[in-house]
Amino acid sequence: MGQAVTWLLARWGRHGCALATALALPAVWGAAGAQPVAPAGAASAAAEGAAPAAPVYTRARLVSVEMDAGGNATLVRLKLLPRAKLPFTTQTFRVANPALLHGISQGSWVQFTARHIDGENTLTSIRVTAECKRLEPCD
Repeated sequence: MGQAVTWLLARWGRHGCALATALALPAVWGAAGAQPVAPAGAASAAAEGAAPAAPVYTRARLVSVEMDAGGNATLVRLKLLPRAKLPFTTQTFRVANPALLHGISQGSWVQFTARHIDGENTLTSIRVTAECKRLEPCD
């Protein structure tokens, strides 16, 4: 392996150095049985029980709610604000708990959180909020 690295460095100079490094690292790790190590501070912060991050709410307008045969909400369509660096876009979310939508009418401005569960975007919380006026700061 050392001869190959020397040959690459002599042949390609700096360009060969990157290739030589890419070839040499797996061989060194495999020989030593070593694995990359996380920074020392990362493990200690996780072990100390750091507080979970606060949920991030996204603003949207409730466009429509799709009901199943029993009258329970199964899907909800939300028109997201362009603050997410996307143009106005309507996304569909599965509703895990139909009680989340109790008292929220179509056309209402809402703040919501969602997670990717079982391969689908699933609404985890939703609440009514004031309309966000154009060119004015929203909370």
